[in-house]
Amino acid sequence: MARIRYSFGSRHTGHIENIRKQRKEFPVIVEEVLRISDIVLEVLDCRFIDETRNFLLEEVIKEVGKKIIFVLNKADLIDVRKVEKELKKSMRPYVFVSSKNGFGAKKLRDKIKIESKRVELNGRERVQVGVVGYPNTGKSSIINLVTRKGKAKISKQAGFTKGIQKIRLTENILLLDTPGVISESEYSSSKKDILKNALVGARTFSNVKNPEYIVFYLMKENSKAIEKFYGVKDYGDSEMLIEKVGRKKNFLQKKGEVDIDRTARAILKDWQEGKINP
Repeated sequence: MARIRYSFGSRHTGHIENIRKQRKEFPVIVEEVLRISDIVLEVLDCRFIDETRNFLLEEVIKEVGKKIIFVLNKADLIDVRKVEKELKKSMRPYVFVSSKNGFGAKKLRDKIKIESKRVELNGRERVQVGVVGYPNTGKSSIINLVTRKGKAKISKQAGFTKGIQKIRLTENILLLDTPGVISESEYSSSKKDILKNALVGARTFSNVKNPEYIVFYLMKENSKAIEKFYGVKDYGDSEMLIEKVGRKKNFLQKKGEVDIDRTARAILKDWQEGKINP
């Protein structure tokens, strides 16, 4: 059987107008990564797959004839078999990984190598694999995981990677680390966007406004997990949760009142760092 080969020469990379049309949606650096990459890894938080997918970006990648590999990170926080059954058919190929415990690292390396063999280099020496995704989904950690070298800088602060970093996977494959891909509209003041950004960590616990509002929505879907983590019983009441956790942590203001803002941020911090398993 003849091997299918992907060609990413000037015939494809020359048609990058679709990306330029979305200049407001994508940072210039992401435009450049898509232009020079042969394969693109989209790193997602497997707890919030749809929330961390960038569907517009995926369309552009496919339109310019490039291959996407969906990397479902933080697999240690979910039931992989259950989530796998619910995956959409459009998400192929995919790999579940955990940058925390190394799960899926070999499978992802093998998948990258397999797809790289299908790339026609057209005189170039190395296949370039762009790594993109929503802020705080763990892109740099994934690169460190598959390269085993720890060369990509890591921080829990969203947007830490300021420019393109090139890290060698093999003699013939380079990984390109980029800042998080997020449209300006995602940072609108609408409650829906604020909630999504806070839940997945694009807006860190220290930056989000009205953290008690985010805790309220966290409790609507995850009250049992949150109560179990903190060892309290609040019957799904976020105000009662903040009160009890604040007193447990001794986050008190003058006159012995609970510091609501500080306590809510502490709860959100534990959620964003994956300490609370939903």
